[in-house]
Amino acid sequence: MPDETTRTRARGQPRSAATPESEVKTINLALQGGGSHGAFTWGVIDRLLEDPRIAVEGISATSAGAMNATVFAYGMTIGGRDGAKAKLAEFWKRISDAAKSSPLQPTILDKMMGNDALEYSPAYVIFDMLSRLMSPYQLNPMNLNPLKDVLTKVVDFSKLDSAHCPVKLFLSATNVRNGRVKLFSNEEIARLGADTAMASACLPFMAQTVVIEGEPYWDGGYMGNPAIYPLIYHCESRDVMIVHINPIVREGIPKTAGEIMNRLNELSFNSSLMREMRAISFVTSLVDTGQISGRQLKRMLLHAVAAEKEMTSFSVASKLNADWDFLKKLHDIGRRTADTWLAANFDKIGSESSVDIKTAYL
Repeated sequence: MPDETTRTRARGQPRSAATPESEVKTINLALQGGGSHGAFTWGVIDRLLEDPRIAVEGISATSAGAMNATVFAYGMTIGGRDGAKAKLAEFWKRISDAAKSSPLQPTILDKMMGNDALEYSPAYVIFDMLSRLMSPYQLNPMNLNPLKDVLTKVVDFSKLDSAHCPVKLFLSATNVRNGRVKLFSNEEIARLGADTAMASACLPFMAQTVVIEGEPYWDGGYMGNPAIYPLIYHCESRDVMIVHINPIVREGIPKTAGEIMNRLNELSFNSSLMREMRAISFVTSLVDTGQISGRQLKRMLLHAVAAEKEMTSFSVASKLNADWDFLKKLHDIGRRTADTWLAANFDKIGSESSVDIKTAYL
């Protein structure tokens, strides 16, 4: 049985010839959803891919995180680290190009005024009002989805089964009928295709419900943003790196309608993660105090990559902003954040958590 510190490389992920295998540490990634803010996660992954000391065993992801996860996994499958970097860059550039015709994208005037958030865009205000009065079945009866078109151009989903793909994937969606979280894993993703990722990213006010094998699905963020438990039960590595998009802490009292809606969005999409963290904290305390055997339950090592100061400066409306300059801005923030995290916490991987669960989540 592999050592639980899992300092060996993940299945199928080649190490650098200059990096001894004993120095490679294996982690799992937990990727939140958040629309175009997922470009922050792109930046984090982009930086991790450049560190030959880091290997990824599994990824649990939701919504925009599910997009990053599938593109990353496919890139690793066809071209290793370089393939993953190239595919992620291609995906986000295609997203930006596809969004150029959208009336919700910032105008030249918006850019001159530094308005990344879109709150003052008349088009966004009108769209927001319409989405509250009319469903996607009325606003988009043909069920056109440029995001799905981009995803199917970038990823060959048939290659994501465990026989080909070196990464264990778990994409979360919410079953509308029974209210349970649905996890699509490699074999299902390869068999069912892009609908699995689209189900994970289906916001019901903006897109028609995704039906897969007779079951209706909405965005996974309602029930798992992201779900941690599949990484505990199905991966050997004890290290889980959570890449945060939605700020947990936001100072001040929301007073305007936009501020209130923004904070409600953040709270609702963090709630499932907070509940899981409470359970993980409880089990960890039982393991640490010897009340249960470590052989029965793994003691998980938690890490968090977040840029709360920067991300709190963007509103929920900016999650629809796919302007290339904005996406690159988020990508660069992600890279810098990951670089800082690696410098401060790499030695903790495999030995201790770099985040205090009680302080950060409880």
